[in-house]
Amino acid sequence: MQKVSDVFKEKEGREVALRGWVYRHRTSGNIVFLVLRDESGVVQVAIKKDKVGEKAWEKANDVYIESSVKVKGRVKKDERAPGGAEIEASDFDIIHRGEPFPISKDLSEEFLLDVRHLWLRSQKMTNIMKARGLIVNYLREFFDKKGFYELPPPIITTSGCEGGATLFELNYFGRKAYLTQSSQMYAEVFIFALEKVYVFAPSFRAEKSRTVRHLAEYWHLEPEMAFFDHKMNMELQEEMIEYAVKNMVENHPELLLKCGADAEALKKVKAPFPRMTYEKAVEEVNARGGKMEWGEDFGADEEALLTADLEKPLFVEKYPKKIKAFYMEEDPHNPELVLNDDLLAPKGHGEIIGGSERIWEYDKLLERMKEHQLDLKDYEWYLDLRKYGSVPHSGFGLGIERFVKWVLNLKHIRDAIPFPRTINRVYP
Repeated sequence: MQKVSDVFKEKEGREVALRGWVYRHRTSGNIVFLVLRDESGVVQVAIKKDKVGEKAWEKANDVYIESSVKVKGRVKKDERAPGGAEIEASDFDIIHRGEPFPISKDLSEEFLLDVRHLWLRSQKMTNIMKARGLIVNYLREFFDKKGFYELPPPIITTSGCEGGATLFELNYFGRKAYLTQSSQMYAEVFIFALEKVYVFAPSFRAEKSRTVRHLAEYWHLEPEMAFFDHKMNMELQEEMIEYAVKNMVENHPELLLKCGADAEALKKVKAPFPRMTYEKAVEEVNARGGKMEWGEDFGADEEALLTADLEKPLFVEKYPKKIKAFYMEEDPHNPELVLNDDLLAPKGHGEIIGGSERIWEYDKLLERMKEHQLDLKDYEWYLDLRKYGSVPHSGFGLGIERFVKWVLNLKHIRDAIPFPRTINRVYP
């Protein structure tokens, strides 16, 4: 059996055999026009009554949308057909007719989310999932070329990385435990043996947010690097982003177009990215009509103001220590700030990366934990890392769905993941 995409490479008159699913179906007199899809694309099939047997003709008339079928026939060039070619069928058979497909045009987003397991067959979602898979592959390829090791973290933990307010709590055999907010601290474990590592795993945030960029469960790419300082950390981030975007633009322009992405704009995503201190960013937000005070974090509106006219992502660095996580290293020039960065995607797509230089000295980390009133018993193992051969190190976390949302120019983050988990959705 051949793939649909092979049809468009064949010469006119060549025999082909395909199998897939009925994407479109209509009858016109003694001809059934059927659009067949498989994972590689779609092709039109013309089934004429006088060219196939009686049984094949009856079956072609009798199929539903999404019936699985087999087709044999000759390639015919036709500019009116999708892709400029169609199949003149010589035989047709049904693998599984099924039942009438419940999805038609102009259905609500809520209904499509209810039948997400079926909507994922749509050309829209098929193309997005292809692009997502390719983006993830390029990210992994980047780290492989840089000599990183990928390692698995635990998903169930006894402590939070980003604070207790957004933890999903569970009963772990009578003991309180949580779904991980981030695998960062476990990734730090590995740098003392392997130096450069990354984790690719789900993270969970119990944020009661109803926005186009929030998920309760999302996929997190989290590298950690021994002997990396704040500057090196940001340089690695922009190099990684440029690598993945460049490969998508150069190798998959047609797929980007199908997803609604702006390939010409993405060509401009090249390092170095612009940098702005937190203090300057607050001033810029207010100059553009926002209302923000020093010590507040940026929300969607503020990030949109900062990135509305940008062609590249923007680094905002050196935030106030009091609004950031306990493990971030202080700025040596101003102890009220930390050596961190948030990378904001253009056009208001939001923060896609959060990173920092980590506190690597035992006494300093212990003091910061006490300031945050953390239960030290839950973090004994993390403190141990600073007792035995600690080194300066840095890392960051990339939210895969937010990155995909920006690259593909999606309106809502829920379309960047097969089964979105939001504040009001846990089915299917």
